[in-house]
Order: sequence, then structure tokens, then C-alpha cells
Amino acid sequence: MKKKEWFADWFDSPYYSLLYNHRNEVEANSFLEKLCRELKLPEGSRIWDNACGKGRHCFVLAKSNFLTTGTDLSKNSIQQAIQTACKNTEFYVHDMRSLFRTNYFDCVMNLFTSLGYFEKNTDNLKVFRVVNKALKPKGLFVIDFFNSTKVKKELIAEQVQKREGVDFYINKKIIDGRINKTIKFEVDGQQHEHKEQVSLLSFSDFEQFAKESGFEILKQYGDYTLKAFDETTSERLILILQKIN
Repeated sequence: MKKKEWFADWFDSPYYSLLYNHRNEVEANSFLEKLCRELKLPEGSRIWDNACGKGRHCFVLAKSNFLTTGTDLSKNSIQQAIQTACKNTEFYVHDMRSLFRTNYFDCVMNLFTSLGYFEKNTDNLKVFRVVNKALKPKGLFVIDFFNSTKVKKELIAEQVQKREGVDFYINKKIIDGRINKTIKFEVDGQQHEHKEQVSLLSFSDFEQFAKESGFEILKQYGDYTLKAFDETTSERLILILQKIN
């Protein structure tokens, strides 16, 4: 029997959303506005938010008159996105490793560290190849990932995150080039435990994925204000790639 991937159930759990509900919406919206100005995409461009969650970024993009498609592996997240869908948005349950449309989008976005979850590194490459096929000639691919160098240096092994009366006990270890996170919490007397695993992908890894899938890297940034990337100090690694074949 095929081993079940850790994110298959965890992404659909209401406690996943609860744990990560602290993300700064104002910062995210400001980032998208700056990013779109940098990309110089005309109104009416087709954008695919690949791993869209509940669609929060799709709604921001749609307000700027982009035709936005959101996909995510989580059925619950997509159901919520559909319930709040607005003009210029559409949503589908989809595994990013599988083909999704061909020669259709002007831009694909993968934001807030939504890669690197897979057991096999070749699955990350599959994502790049799927995106390449989905893009029109010269289409753009935006990747927003954590800066793995800084993450390794500043890793907090144990911490407690409190969210709406729930205490999440989090343990992190680096094993075989991946952050392995164990999350334990109790709700109504019932114990829960989930695991996360994210590869510590570096710029050179993304460079190799790009080379093997028909992209060139145009620009790289280090945070959501689009400052230059510095491997030692930057919080993020944000890349703009362009389809070359």
C-alpha cells in the first residue's frame, strides 16, 4: 500500500488553518500589489495561484482585474474559496504535480512556501514542468520560499503557539536536508498529533529545477518589500522565472 503523504489530511484540518491564522493580511496584500507592478502584467492577464488555500490572494488579484484561477490540494479550503468567490475568480481541487491546462496562463504564482513538501525531490521538479506547460510562451513563474540558510541558522527546536484557546506544542528537527516538524495539541480532551516536512531548498536547487524544466531566472528578492536577496540576512527567497521553451 502506498504511504500516505503527511499533508493529505493535515491541510484539510481546521486546526491547520487555526495554527497559521496569524499571517499578516496587510503585508500579503501589499506584497501582491508591489509584485504585480514589478511584473508589469496588463489587466486581463490570466494568473494561476498554485496552492491558493482559501483564495485570499486570488481575491486581491481579481480586484486588480486579473483573471485568476486558484487550485489547492485541500478540498475544504477550495470549498470555502468557492463560497466566497467573486468576479474574475475560479477554484479547483488539484495536486500541483499533475498537469493543469496547457499554454493558458500569463503568470503562475506559488506563494508563502508552498513547495518542498514532497518525499521525493523529483516531485518538486514535476511541479516546475507542469507550470511550464501551463504557461504561454514567455510566461512568468513567481516562487516565494523561505530563505533556507537563515531558517537553518535560527531554527527554534521547541515552542508553544497559542491560538484561540488551543496550545500547539511544536518540535522541529533538521533531518536529511528537511525540517521535520511535530505538532501536538489537545482539544476537548482529545490528543492530536500531526507532522510536517519541508525541504530546505536553496537558490541552487531552484536554479537546477529551472534549468531542467525550461525556465530562466530573471530576478530574485529577499522580502515582501522586494529588497535584494541576501543569503545571510533575507527572510525570503522570491524568484521571478520566465518560460524559455
